[in-house]
Amino acid sequence: MGRVVSPHDLLRLAPGTPNFSDAPAWVAASLKRAPFVVVRRAVSLNGLIAVGVRGETRSERFGSWLDPRYVELVLRPEALRNVQALASRSMSHAFTLLEAIAPLCDATGYVWGPTGSVGFELASGCPTVTQTSDLDLLMRVPERLNRTTAKTLFDALTQAALDHGTHVDMQIQTQDAAFSLAEFAHPGSRVMLRCADGPKLVADPWQTSCAA
Repeated sequence: MGRVVSPHDLLRLAPGTPNFSDAPAWVAASLKRAPFVVVRRAVSLNGLIAVGVRGETRSERFGSWLDPRYVELVLRPEALRNVQALASRSMSHAFTLLEAIAPLCDATGYVWGPTGSVGFELASGCPTVTQTSDLDLLMRVPERLNRTTAKTLFDALTQAALDHGTHVDMQIQTQDAAFSLAEFAHPGSRVMLRCADGPKLVADPWQTSCAA
């Protein structure tokens, strides 16, 4: 694999990928149904990629490490931005909300896309979203974002989510870390910055280096 992967990227496993060691029984069945794993936010270990496997329920989550040679395809959240859900699935609250908030996110000028269950279903084609699923989003903002602008975006997303009977959670991705738009939208408050080496409580997410 010639490209660097980032947290929330979805990786399609190549045929012949060996089973993860110490994995619970549901992991093999889950990967047979949809051979995708998600990149976790962690410091690389001996060149391996930190990945997670999702099962059919919220409690079924398994973290492990993957050799890059077993990655057949990398799908970033922004690559899923214009992928259409199957017609039979498109009326789920999370999917209708994704369609509704697209103009709001596009208007920022930043790169963005769905993560979580919505991103997973769009990538794999495997039914994952339920009527109670939230819409998880990632927006890449490499340079400082004005808090007033952040609050305007947060308020618009929140109202759209209320209108569609669900919730939205947007993560803002800096060069090397991420934080919640909801936290940053409150003037003066510090935010929990998610770094590869662990969380850090900061006032300015762009000023704090989280390089591994």
